[in-house]
Order: sequence, then structure tokens, then C-alpha cells
Amino acid sequence: MNEPLRILIADDHPLFRKGLRALLATMPQTEVAGEATNGVEAVRLAGELRPDLILLDLHMPGGDGLTAIRRLATVAPQTHILVVTMFDDDDSVFAALRAGARGYTLKDTDDDEMIRAITAVGHGEAIFSPSIAGRIIAFFAQRPSQPATPFPSLTPSEHNVLQLLARGLPNETIAGRLNLSHKTVRNYVSAIFSKLHVASRAEAIVRAREAGIE
Repeated sequence: MNEPLRILIADDHPLFRKGLRALLATMPQTEVAGEATNGVEAVRLAGELRPDLILLDLHMPGGDGLTAIRRLATVAPQTHILVVTMFDDDDSVFAALRAGARGYTLKDTDDDEMIRAITAVGHGEAIFSPSIAGRIIAFFAQRPSQPATPFPSLTPSEHNVLQLLARGLPNETIAGRLNLSHKTVRNYVSAIFSKLHVASRAEAIVRAREAGIE
């Protein structure tokens, strides 16, 4: 007999958590391992409980879902993440996928679709609710093809600096992270500005994030 799918629910709304528990109670091969009310708690419990799947809201007070997804990649890499949220805008969808979520569905999804998503993502598949899948298809259909590596004119060292720059880190911190001198970092930043055709750090950060670097 297969082991039950152990699930952690992370949502700040008690009534929604109650609804998810009721739905999971109809799925004999699942069990609720625990509940979290914010992202920080979700990361802590995932490290302690080692669930197979987390049902995670993106926007919670006291620790947001996106930060939690990024941290979970280190704390509980074996745990799959299904985002269950009210937000279906492109920024939320693609930020969650880049951070490491395997599925994305909306809170008003009907029970059959939610059960299918929970089962699929819990067993390592990627799945999206129909409305989200439609947005993903539309998004890529209207974008020109992108090179495999963003900004191919940058050197590997410049890419490393740009990645830290995109996180909002100052030059001194970047120098420490990469074990470089402050002058070297300034030179890399200047080269990045020139190659990206931007005039400020803010513009460089926007360009980097648009390309999926963060």
C-alpha cells in the first residue's frame, strides 16, 4: 500500500484552511501534516515535518509566499509546492514559477480540479488551473523568442554582478559576496550599464527582472 501524501497547508485565512482540510478528508491517500499562517511559519514547519506537498498562498502577513518558495528550495527541496491563491496576474504567476512552484491554481477552482492539481503536484508533476494555463500560453504567444541566456553580451562575471544588483544589493555587499574589490565591482557595473543601454541602477534592475534575473 502506498504511503499517504503528507500535506502542509499555508494560508492566513482560517475558513479557507478549514475548507482545504475538508476537501483533503475526501481524498483517502492524503493526510494533513500541519498548518501554517504565514510564509515564515511554512518554511519552519516544512523543515520540521518534511511534507510531500505544500498548498501555499502567495500573499500572507508576516512572511509572504514568494519568499517562502525561494527558501523552501533550500530547507525542504524534496517538498513540492502548489500555489493556491486569489491572484492571477502575470507578475504573481511567473514570479511563483521562477521561485520554484510546480503548480498554480486559484482559490475559486472547483473541487475536482483542485483534487487533480493536489494529486499531480504532490507526485512531482507540474499543473496549472485552466485559467492560469491560458494566461501562460497567451503570455508566451505574444512575446518574441528570447535567447537561452539573457544578455549574452555580458561576461560570466558581469552576469554574477547583475544578479546581485537585481536583488537590490549595494556595491560593497556585492564585492563581499563575490570576493572582489570595490573598484572591480564599480567597473563591472559601468560595463553592465553600457551593454544594457541603461543610465541607472534602477533601470538595470528593471531590465534584469524583466529577463527573469532576480
